[in-house]
Formats: sequence, C-alpha cells, structure tokens
Amino acid sequence: MLKGLRLSIEHDGLPRTLHGDVTRIRQALLNLVGNSVKFTERGSITIRAEAIDESAEGLLVRFSVRDSGIGIPSEALPQLFNAFEQVRTSSRTYGGTGLGLAITRQLAQLMGGTAGAESQEGVGSYFWFTARLRHSTGSDIEFSDSGRHGGEATQLRQQFSAARVLVAEDNAVNREVIAALLEPLGFAVDCAEDGLAAVAMAKANLYDLVLMDVQMPRLDGLSATRALRTLPGWSNVPIVALTADVFSERRVDCLGAGMDDFLSKPVDPALLYACLLRWLNKARA
Repeated sequence: MLKGLRLSIEHDGLPRTLHGDVTRIRQALLNLVGNSVKFTERGSITIRAEAIDESAEGLLVRFSVRDSGIGIPSEALPQLFNAFEQVRTSSRTYGGTGLGLAITRQLAQLMGGTAGAESQEGVGSYFWFTARLRHSTGSDIEFSDSGRHGGEATQLRQQFSAARVLVAEDNAVNREVIAALLEPLGFAVDCAEDGLAAVAMAKANLYDLVLMDVQMPRLDGLSATRALRTLPGWSNVPIVALTADVFSERRVDCLGAGMDDFLSKPVDPALLYACLLRWLNKARA
C-alpha cells in the first residue's frame, strides 16, 4: 500500500528469465512509478510487463504503469517527455515532472525501445516504455544485467565500488542518466553543471575519475581540464571527454587540453563501463 493506494504487478506470459539491463529497467520503472504516486491521491497503480513482439533474438517488452490519478490534459502530452516540462491542471501546477520522464525515454532508447504516455484529465494516466531483451538459457538471474556489458559492470562493482567520480555536464538528463548507470555499481557520483563548478568541486575533493562535457556554459570542458591539471594531485587523475562531436579535430583538442580519452554522446553503457574500467585500472597501477 502506498498513500492508501492499491498496488498491483502483472507479468503474464513472459519467460521466467531474460537477458536485459536490470539497472536501466529499474531506473526507468522507478521514474514512472514515482510519477504516478506523486499525482495519485486515491485508487490504484498497476505495474505491468508484457511481450509485444518476439524474434529469434529475443522479445520486445513493454513495461507500463497505469494509475487513477489526476490525469494530464491532452494538449500537454506531446511535450510531456521534455526535461523540466510542467503539467498544469485546472487547479494546480506540478513542476519538474518532465525530467524523470525524459530520462526514462533516453534509458528506453539505450535499450532499443522508446517511451510514451496516454492520459485523460481527471481519470488517470498510462505511462510506458519498451526494451529489447534477449532469450535466456540455463539459470540466468531474472532480468539479469549480465548482457553485453555485464562483465565490465561486474568488475567495476567488485574492484572499484568505492570510486568517486565527478560528472561535469550541463544537460540535466545526461547527468541523471550517467548517475543512474554508475551509482548501482557502488560509485559515489558528484555532478557539476558547468566547468566553473567542476573546478570548484575539484579544489575541495579528490576524485578517482572525471567525465567532462566539452561544451558547457561559463567555462568549457577544455578550459576546465587545463585548470584541473594545475591543481595539486590532479596531474594523473583520468579525465574522459564527453562530446557529441566525433570528428578527429575535436579529439585532438581534447587530448591537447590534457584529457585522457573520450566518449561520444549519448553515452553507451558498454563503452562507458569499458572506459572506466580501463582508466581506473591504469590509475590504480
């Protein structure tokens, strides 16, 4: 029971075990459930997982959350998954609802799916996302994260669970997604929204690794990296660039500023985990 609400979970017809990314599925579901709990004062919330397509490789699974809450006006639905979008009903405004939904859509896209919503004001809402999961053999853990990047994730969890990472990124959704990928591994994640904030945090704390967006307001990632390299104890801390610009000239700029490596945005979890494992091992050696 939540706030006096009836909570139901349905998963009829799904195999007992599937290969998928448990971290991203859990985060996306928590975002949807939290949204429904926030806007539902009475009635029920139903969480459901169902296969909507099957191939030789696996299943396309739809995860959904249906509630009996205040509902959303139809004109607000197209913008609902934008970060920081506010939903206004006839009587009140709920701010910030879009951030969690924007993160959910991005997580779903990383899993080969998408996300959406249906709603009727005063009746309730139906939020959903899809994910491609692979068929499982043997005794795999249900919705296991032992997929294509499970090996690196396991090693990071076992060897660097106390690592402290600074994420410098001006996009709030990207910050939340990266934190959602790292915190379940035991990492302590601090976030800075621009280069100046990153330098200030680095002066107060020593981090094991930095993920640095290249293009940020006030102080960009290249300038922030040059500033970090002048600080005591920061000459060998791995700094990995986050950039949507994959051209070789940008990579030369990153290395010239003192960065050690680079990841393309949106960040692929497999590449992120492999990169972190590589540089944390080098730093430890």
